[in-house]
Amino acid sequence: MTCFQVIGEDYVKDLSQLKKLNEFVDDATFIRDIAKVKQDNKLKFAQYLEKEYRVKINPSSMFDVHVKRIHEYKRQLLNCLHIIALYNRIRKNPTAPFVPRTVIIGGKAAPGYHMAKMIIKLITSVADVVNNDPAVGSKLKVIFLENYRVSLAEKVIPATDLSEQISTAGTEASGTGNMKFMLNGALTIGTMDGANVEMAEEAGEENLFIFGMRVEDVSEMDKKGYDAMSYYKKIPELKQVMDQIASGFFSPRNPELFKDLTDMLFKYDRFKVFADFEDYLKSQDKVSKLYQNPVEWTKMVIRNIAATGKFSSDRTITEYATEVWGVEPTDLKIPPPNEPREAIEETVKALKKM
Repeated sequence: MTCFQVIGEDYVKDLSQLKKLNEFVDDATFIRDIAKVKQDNKLKFAQYLEKEYRVKINPSSMFDVHVKRIHEYKRQLLNCLHIIALYNRIRKNPTAPFVPRTVIIGGKAAPGYHMAKMIIKLITSVADVVNNDPAVGSKLKVIFLENYRVSLAEKVIPATDLSEQISTAGTEASGTGNMKFMLNGALTIGTMDGANVEMAEEAGEENLFIFGMRVEDVSEMDKKGYDAMSYYKKIPELKQVMDQIASGFFSPRNPELFKDLTDMLFKYDRFKVFADFEDYLKSQDKVSKLYQNPVEWTKMVIRNIAATGKFSSDRTITEYATEVWGVEPTDLKIPPPNEPREAIEETVKALKKM
């Protein structure tokens, strides 16, 4: 069943109508059909990745996606540390149960932003190791999307299972990519930052994977001082990950390659990656557990899609028109641009008289 079939066509002009999908959250047929759409999109994108990146992707794996501008505050580094932690878990016990993941990161760095470029270099270096380790197989793959752009977003967003929105609380002005993922049936793992706050209000915090410090926690830490080394010493998985990066495990030809990155994380990380590391891993474990239950996962997906009506640009423009500009709606039909010039001129005249 499509959305048209279950709630009609009105939602195309009024996205708030998507709330009606909540009535079908327990409908077995609708759950199956939503899951099938997602799987079809994943299969298409897996084929694209195999063709463009020469990496064979397991289309049944969780597609864990983090695409946005590369910046320290957006914390692609936190994601990368988690990838390495997962890799270490597999290497430690290759026969242990593991929910397969394909981690996809994409974005561009500003030309003069050295640290952002080093973040990309670390991600691609980790990918080289993980993707070529026979002990890992299809359990974990890492892809860095080159030249991330709108035409690529059109492919990856509909195929995403998990949307990464993990900026340090209080640093993201708004964010709209997370809304696009939500509307296209991805679940969100994120901090209470930017639009994640509104998304949690609309869908219910229990329907997102929220982790980490809140704004008030960050403010309190700023007053007391952030001690990265204390987290390194008390979290074994974090220590192992950082020791690997610092020792050149992922850059054997140049062991000092990531010194600037490790120095930043230990000495002057304004965005407190280590402080949220442990809670991020725990939240990711919850993600994996839920993913093993496709029905419950898809139910949460439906609840998220149903909650996206507020984020329609139509609603935003309507509010601006009525509350700021004092403009009232009109029934006047605006002709399409391919209609005769005379019809368009008549409409313009009518608008001028209003």
